[in-house]
Amino acid sequence: MPVLDKVYASFFSLELDGLTIAFFTGCSGLNLEFDVATFKQNDGKKMMTVKIPGKAKYSEVVMKRGYSADMVVHKWFDDVVEAKDNQKKFVKTGAIVLFSREMTEVARFSLTNCWPSKLSVTDLNAGSSEVLVEELTIQHEMIDWVK
Repeated sequence: MPVLDKVYASFFSLELDGLTIAFFTGCSGLNLEFDVATFKQNDGKKMMTVKIPGKAKYSEVVMKRGYSADMVVHKWFDDVVEAKDNQKKFVKTGAIVLFSREMTEVARFSLTNCWPSKLSVTDLNAGSSEVLVEELTIQHEMIDWVK
């Protein structure tokens, strides 16, 4: 029986159309869930309820990092605003890439037809010593665990 090493992901990058545009320290929403379709079936002796996988549902992906002066993520968000109904201008092929502490790629999640739906920073408070956190929410049509 093979021994599996633990995977510790310390850094997460966002790639768009094959180019790394930003690194993040937090990521959530990398999941897939199926609706459950049920139907009644008679096996000749009794009526049974059968469950099968229905439509796939993908969560939005939320990425977090300390605030950055790098405007690439903001530019992508602005592209959505400027494109209006021309989806080809802002929908991208994306990937969330997980790196170890040694900056070795340990996992990759491909996102099909992704686009930013929300960009925010934590509440501002002059009396606070907390780090300003930037949060990016990404919508997509499909997620595929590639590696």
